[in-house]
Amino acid sequence: MFSVMNVTRVSVAGGIAATSLLLMAGSASAHVGVQPQGEAAKGGSVTVNFKVPNERDNASTVKVEVNLPADHPLASVLPQPLPGWKVEVTKTKLAKPLEMHGNTITEAVSKVTWTADGGKIGPGQFQQFPLSVGQLPEDADQLVFKTIQTYDNQDVARWIEEPKEGAAEPLSPAPVLKLTAATGDGHGASATAGTEAKDEAKHATASADASDTTARALGLIGILVGIAGVTFAVLAGRRRTA
Repeated sequence: MFSVMNVTRVSVAGGIAATSLLLMAGSASAHVGVQPQGEAAKGGSVTVNFKVPNERDNASTVKVEVNLPADHPLASVLPQPLPGWKVEVTKTKLAKPLEMHGNTITEAVSKVTWTADGGKIGPGQFQQFPLSVGQLPEDADQLVFKTIQTYDNQDVARWIEEPKEGAAEPLSPAPVLKLTAATGDGHGASATAGTEAKDEAKHATASADASDTTARALGLIGILVGIAGVTFAVLAGRRRTA
C-alpha cells in the first residue's frame, strides 16, 4: 500500500510540475514588443508595429499607452487608424528645437494612446498598433518605448524596464527598436546588414518555436504520467480488495 501511494504521489507531482513549466513558458514570452516593417536605419524613417498580447485569462486589454523616448525626440509620428480604437497623440515642447528638412521643430510627440472604442484585445489574442516614425536618431543604437497596458478589470501591466546588454531579461521589458547603420545615401542599412538582421530574426523565431514546443511536450508528458499513476493506484487498490 505504501509503495502504491508513493507512485501515485510522484506521478501526480510530475504532472503538476510539467504543467507549471508549460504555463511559465507561455507567460514568459507574452510581452509587448516592437517590430519594424522594413529597415530601421539611423537617420531614416520607418513604420513600426507595437505587438500587444493579452496576458489575462479573465480580462481584456482596453488601453495601450506608448511613451516615446525623450532623450531622442522624433519630429514625425503618425499613427495608423485602427477600427474599434480611438487614438490620441500627446506632444511636448522641446527644450532644444530640432532641425528637419530645413524646418525648425519646437515640439515632438511624447506619447501615443490607443483606447478601446468598440474594440478590445480578448484572452488568447493580440493586437498590432502601427506607427510611422522619423527622423530616427543618428547617435543612438536603439530606441526604448516604455508602454502601459490597461485591462477592463483595472489591472495595469507596466512594460517599462529597459533591457541591459549581458543581463537577464527583466520581468517587464520595455519594447526596444534596434537601429542599424545607414548606407552612404542615408536611406537604409546595407544589403549585408539587412540580410544578417533577417537571418538573426529567423533564428530567434526558430529558437522560440522550439522552446515553446519542448515546454508543451513536457507538460503533456507530465499530465499523461500523472493519469497513469492514478490509474495504477486504483487498479492496485481493487486487486487488494478482491
